[in-house]
Amino acid sequence: MPQGSSHRDAGPHRVVVIVDANSNPFELGCATEVFGLRRPETGRDLYDFRLCSPEPRTLMRDGFFTLTGVAGLEAADSADTLIVPNRPDVDVPRRPAVLDTVRRAHARGARLIGFCSGAFTLAEAGVLDGRRATAHWQWAESFRARFPSVRLEPDVLFVDDGDILTAAGSAAALDLGLHVVRRDHGAEIANSVSRRLVFAAHRDGGQRQFVERPVPDVPDESLAPLLAWAQERLGSPLAVADLAARAAVSPATLHRRFRAQLGTTPLAWLTGERVALACRLIERGEARFEVVARTSGLGTAAHLRALMKRETGLSPSAYRRRFGPAAG
Repeated sequence: MPQGSSHRDAGPHRVVVIVDANSNPFELGCATEVFGLRRPETGRDLYDFRLCSPEPRTLMRDGFFTLTGVAGLEAADSADTLIVPNRPDVDVPRRPAVLDTVRRAHARGARLIGFCSGAFTLAEAGVLDGRRATAHWQWAESFRARFPSVRLEPDVLFVDDGDILTAAGSAAALDLGLHVVRRDHGAEIANSVSRRLVFAAHRDGGQRQFVERPVPDVPDESLAPLLAWAQERLGSPLAVADLAARAAVSPATLHRRFRAQLGTTPLAWLTGERVALACRLIERGEARFEVVARTSGLGTAAHLRALMKRETGLSPSAYRRRFGPAAG
């Protein structure tokens, strides 16, 4: 399990969300959807999920509703993963009690997550000094001015810096949440959760926050049919030129469409899909890495090792130990 699981009795990984005055309901909903709902189709409980707040009554953003009946901040002291408050009033200092809770969690090795303006909470607590992080693009300059020691990456969806993870905007909270599920439980479980959410299973954190989506001319220039066609042929010698030919456009035009609609390149998308397929094959019990490489379109076991290490942080052997059929 990730950081912090040794600090309490064994059981599902505990995710605790701190909710503070004027917190955003959407990010709270994202955390609840990804980590808080039971997933009987997976055959096990993925997380033990709790909310906590420094006050018995918490007025949410713009007074839309009041949150009551949740635990006090002491609940955060048993978290394996702590999701910190985010809210639109980024220039208002966070409560000292909240910042102290974040510092304690970091000191004992808990994983910390900040959605959207939650990066401000982490930075105020001092845990981001010298670390990589992202925040919503509209607050990038304000963040840099206040926290110059943080290595802000303002043009990405999310940043995974090991034990501290940050997501840029509201929808990116779902991207980061599914990334965490994938990191904790593997690609197959993450895909199951994404299907329940009717949300893309994997958008790489390095994709741009702001993706231009011009109104398409007729005929429809949506990439969806092309992506579905390619996903059925990942094991074949499929290259960017083949994608362009299928779409009846030049490679340069295809590159522009991928950038505009997905915020990534055709090659990066194709590689990511093949690595995700390789992960699923390993999780389902395929022990021969040369077969995994060939079936997923990655070619050789050496290429599989290099790309899996780059994309997941784990070698195929380590991935099998963690997520394979025999994993506990």
